[in-house]
Amino acid sequence: MNRQNVVALIVACAAIGLTAASPSVGFAGQTAPGTVNVPTGEVGLGSVELPRRVMADGQALASGTYDLRVTADSAKPDAPGQLAVLERWVEFRQGDEVKGREVVSIVPESEIDSIAKSAPPGNGTARVEMLKDNEYLRVWVNQNNIHYFIHLVVG
Repeated sequence: MNRQNVVALIVACAAIGLTAASPSVGFAGQTAPGTVNVPTGEVGLGSVELPRRVMADGQALASGTYDLRVTADSAKPDAPGQLAVLERWVEFRQGDEVKGREVVSIVPESEIDSIAKSAPPGNGTARVEMLKDNEYLRVWVNQNNIHYFIHLVVG
């Protein structure tokens, strides 16, 4: 299974979990059930340290520290049943330069229990962890009780 298929599978699972857990999520006003607002514009997520070289959108991204910024651009192509506001692009930046980008899945706090098997990082923090025999790296950011998942292939 290639990287594109793995990312598509992860995104689909997150979208299915979100939809199954709350089929009434409308997002017409970009508000999830309860009091969680899903940002629609650019969002700075802070800095993360990538311990290994990874692939981001088919491009090599060296190990190191990166500032993360979610763009307003939805990931394309849209999948049936997918909410565009929840699947967007995140940029890996060093200074003013974009070094790479990847799809980020956005999960409101009200839905995190149906998606995550482990306890989330604290509000305002990030967790970087290796998955599946060290083949994949996940960046999980919790900002303002909205969760951002980025899955990268090690390489």
